Amino acid sequence: MSKFFAHLKGDLFGGITAGIVALPLALAFGVSSGLGPSAGLYGAIFISFFAAIFGGTNTQISGPTAPMTAVSMVIIAGIIAQFDGSIEKALPAILTVFFLAGLMQIGIGLLGIGRYIRYIPYPVVSGFMTAIGVIIIITQILPAIGYYPKEDQNWVLPFKPEAEELILENILKEEAGEGILVLEDFEETIKRAEEVTDQTILQEARTLAAKEASGVIGALKVLPRAIKNISWLELILALTTIVIIYGFKRITTAVPSTLVALILVSGFAYGLGLEYRTIAKIPEGFPIPNWEIFSTFNPARITPYIFTALTLAMLGAIDSLLTSVVADNMTKTKHKPNKELVGQGIGNSIAAIFGGLPGAGATIRTVVNINSGGKTKLSGMISGVLLLIILLAMGPIASQIPAAVLAGILITVGVAVMDYKGLRAIPSLPKDITIGPLKLSSEVLVMIVVLVLSTFWNLVYAVGIGLVIASLMFMKKIGDLTAQRSDVKSLMKEKAWADEKDFPEPLKNEVFIKHLKGPLFFGTTSDFQILAQQIPDNAKAVIIRLGRMQYMDQSGLYAMEDVLLALQKKKIIVLFTGILDQPKYMMERIDIIPDLIPREHIFKNFKDCVKWLLSNHYEEDKMLEGK
Repeated sequence: MSKFFAHLKGDLFGGITAGIVALPLALAFGVSSGLGPSAGLYGAIFISFFAAIFGGTNTQISGPTAPMTAVSMVIIAGIIAQFDGSIEKALPAILTVFFLAGLMQIGIGLLGIGRYIRYIPYPVVSGFMTAIGVIIIITQILPAIGYYPKEDQNWVLPFKPEAEELILENILKEEAGEGILVLEDFEETIKRAEEVTDQTILQEARTLAAKEASGVIGALKVLPRAIKNISWLELILALTTIVIIYGFKRITTAVPSTLVALILVSGFAYGLGLEYRTIAKIPEGFPIPNWEIFSTFNPARITPYIFTALTLAMLGAIDSLLTSVVADNMTKTKHKPNKELVGQGIGNSIAAIFGGLPGAGATIRTVVNINSGGKTKLSGMISGVLLLIILLAMGPIASQIPAAVLAGILITVGVAVMDYKGLRAIPSLPKDITIGPLKLSSEVLVMIVVLVLSTFWNLVYAVGIGLVIASLMFMKKIGDLTAQRSDVKSLMKEKAWADEKDFPEPLKNEVFIKHLKGPLFFGTTSDFQILAQQIPDNAKAVIIRLGRMQYMDQSGLYAMEDVLLALQKKKIIVLFTGILDQPKYMMERIDIIPDLIPREHIFKNFKDCVKWLLSNHYEEDKMLEGK
C-alpha cells in the first residue's frame, strides 16, 4: 500500500507539472494550426489521457507537438481552401483526416510495424525537424509584430477581381449541380449574381489574400508590408515573452519558463488595459463531439489526403517512439513500441472527434513528468485531467491571452526544435559524392534537400523524396562495399587457390578457372559480364567456382545467363563447382539449370570436377555432348 501511495504522490506531481508545461504550448499550437487555441487544448486533453491508458510507455506525456502541428497546418490550409475559406464548412473534413491518421496509427501498431520505424535515416529526420523550426519561426514573425494580411486593405483589394471570378464560378457550379444551368439563358445566373454583396466579395478577397500570405513563401512575400505596418505594442509583448522564457531558465528550472512568461506578460497587458489582440475565444464547458465527421463523410473529399493522413500517422509514430526511447533511458525501463502506437492512435482518434489537434509523445513534457516523480500511466492521465479542469474553470480568462504572447512562445519552440546536432556535423561528414565540380556528403545532401523542400514546398512530399534519395544512396554505398568484398576480379588477375596448385598440366592451356567470392548482385554484374570477353578462343572449358557465392539477386541471375550464352556461342563448356542452395534455386527457376548447365556439369567439389575433365580430355566430342 505504501508503495502505491509513493507512486501516487510522484504521479500526481509529475502529471500536474507536465500539464502546466503543456498548457501554453497547447494554446500556441492551436493558434498556429489555424483552428484556434481550443483545438490545441482539446488535443492535449484527450491525447494525453487516452494515450497514457492504452500506450506502451508508462511515463509518456502526449499532446500536440511542433512537427505534428506543422503538418496539420498544411492539411488545414489545403482543406479550408477547398471549402472557399470557411473553417466551419471545412472542419468536418479536417477532423476526418485527423481521425483517419489515428486509425492508421492503430493499424500500424496492430500490424507490428512499429519496430521498423527506427530504420528511417537520420538525415531525413534531421532535415525535417530543422525545417519545422524554420517554418514556425518565419510564420510566427507576422503575428509577433501584429500584422494580419487579411486585415490590410491595401493587400486585400487587388484580390477582389479574382474573388468575383471565383464567386461567379461557384454560382455556375451550383446551377450545374441543380440541373438549371442553360447557356442560352443566364437569367438565373444574373439573378443569383445580383444577390452577391460587396461584403461577400470582400470576404472572399480576404480569404484569397490570407491564402496568398500563408506558409513560409507567403510570409516572406508580405514581410516588407508587415515591417511598414508594425504594431509596436504587439512586438514588445512578443519580445518580452521571449526574453522571459530564456531569462527565467537562468534563474530556475523548477517552474516552466513558458508558463511564467504567459502569466506575467498576459497579466501585465490585461491589468494595464492595453489594447492588444487576443487569441480566439475558447468555448466554455466540456468539449462537444463533432459527429459531422461521420454524418457528412465524403470519400471523394478525403481521398486526396489519404497519403497526407498516413504521413501524419507515421510522423506521430516516429515522434512518439523517439520520446519513448528518451523515457527508457531515464527510467531504465523498456517500452512496447507497437502498443505505444495503438495508444497514440486511440488518443488521436478520440481527440479528432472532439475537435482536437493530433499529437504525439512530447519529449519535454515527458522529461518534466519523470523528473517530477512520474512513474506510471496515471501521470499522463492526471496531466489530461488537469488541462480539462483548467479549460472548464478558466476558459474565459484564457481567452484574454495576447496573440503576440503565443507567437513569442512559438518562436522559442521553433528555435528549440531545430536539429543543431545534425547542423554542427555538416563540416565533419565525409564528402562521398561528386556533383559536377562539387564534392558533397550524401547525408548532408539528403538533409538539405529535405530541409529546403519542407520549408518552401511541401512537408509530406519532402519526406518522401528524402527517403527515396537516402535509400538510393544507401543502396549504392552498400553495393560498392559489397562489390569490393565480393572480389569479382579480372580472370587474368586471379590467384590460384590452394587446391589448384596441382592442376593437371595437359589442361592448363585449355581450361580456365573463375572464382566467385561474395554475392553476385546488381553492384558486381558489370565486372562479371566481362568474363566472356576474357576467355581466349582456344579455350575448351571454364570452371566457375561458386562455393563462396552465398547469394544471387535477379540482376546477378541475368548477368550469369548472358555470360553462359556468350560462352555457349564460343562452344566453351562451363562447369560449376560447390554451388550453394540459393544461387542454385535461382538458376533452376529460369532453367539455366539444366538448359545451359546440364546437371552432369555440376560438381560438389573441385577435385571431382578435375577428375571429370581428365576422363574426358581426349574425348572432345564427348565433352561437347552436354551442350
